[in-house]
Amino acid sequence: MNTFLAFYQDIGPALTLLVIGTFMLAGTVKGVIGLGLPTVSMGLLGLAMLPAQAAALLIIPSTITNLWQLAFGGHLNALLKRLWPMLLLIFLGTGFGTLWLGLSGGRWVGHALGGALLAYAVSGLFLPAFKVKPRTERWLGPLCGVITGIITSSTGVFVIPAVPYLQALGLDRNQLVQALGLSFTVSTLALAAGMALDGTLGGGEINASLLALVPALLGMWLGQAVRQRISAVLFKRVFFIGMALLGAHLLIRG
Repeated sequence: MNTFLAFYQDIGPALTLLVIGTFMLAGTVKGVIGLGLPTVSMGLLGLAMLPAQAAALLIIPSTITNLWQLAFGGHLNALLKRLWPMLLLIFLGTGFGTLWLGLSGGRWVGHALGGALLAYAVSGLFLPAFKVKPRTERWLGPLCGVITGIITSSTGVFVIPAVPYLQALGLDRNQLVQALGLSFTVSTLALAAGMALDGTLGGGEINASLLALVPALLGMWLGQAVRQRISAVLFKRVFFIGMALLGAHLLIRG
């Protein structure tokens, strides 16, 4: 148990409470709207620790919750056939970006994280609904994949431009939720592989991430209960406004 707790003993009680509260909030957001766990986690933890540390903590919670999300819906085979070019380029882009940029690249990483959060929030609040035509999907999917991978490798946030792209494919609600889970799972595993090769993800970080899974799952359960009682549209708007403010702060402060 000391091995599992070593990371939290090193960072102290204040940061430990921040980690617990962050993953509970991030899990709640994901339980309500089906996404947001890595975004909230990276944004809030990025205020108090290095992006590489924050990204290491989210590996296990993000992987487990995304596998849970993609396991249900009955469209996995069809989505894999349709989305494999984008998913492959996400993986390759993340791996290349980790070797090229990485999350330990200095002060600019905090600015990049803020910029990614702000771009995601602005797209969620103001980007008009649009549709991707099948002939456009052939080249736009891989392009979005490689851009998402590079942004993931440098910020730990894997929603831009993958989420707007998936939302533009005309998928029904269940297909979209499962497609998001599939994309996020590939992004998380690619990020973990890149960080392991880069030497920023070892046994200690995995153990710390495993403990962070508990508040994340508790938050997801709470979010699913909350979803039955509030407007998901209103909640999503508040979420994006919060991400915009947080992203602007990180973009300025770094």
